[in-house]
Amino acid sequence: MINDPLDQIMRVMDEAFDPAFGEAWTRRQISDALSRPKTFYLLGYAADPAAEAHGFTLSRQVVDEEELLLIAVRPDWRGQRVGWNLLEELHEAAKSRGTTRLFLEMRDGNPAQHFYEKFGFRLIGRRRAYYRMAAHGPIDALTFALDL
Repeated sequence: MINDPLDQIMRVMDEAFDPAFGEAWTRRQISDALSRPKTFYLLGYAADPAAEAHGFTLSRQVVDEEELLLIAVRPDWRGQRVGWNLLEELHEAAKSRGTTRLFLEMRDGNPAQHFYEKFGFRLIGRRRAYYRMAAHGPIDALTFALDL
């Protein structure tokens, strides 16, 4: 078992993000984010919390709004409610911190869009050609919001 939360986040990150889209963060980026005030993480488990994490979230709160910076679930654990449970836990934690609106941004064409919409997120904006590191050329970013 991996005890360090940063190690667990990075293990999930390494497995969950397709390198073709350049979306994964480096260990340094995660560490730097976590060192800032009002940045939070959650680790998700399908069964035994004593086991390794199967997913994580990383979010940042500013006044009464919070942005879901990252959410990831290891591929072998997708479809087993790990991501859904993480979003529910984030929703409750954010509300308890006084957050009134939760945002997320994702690349256009991300298959997780349906998942977010099912949870209640609604499309509120588009940034044209925002993701430039993608192997398939620039990709638009979609911005979603959820009122808490």
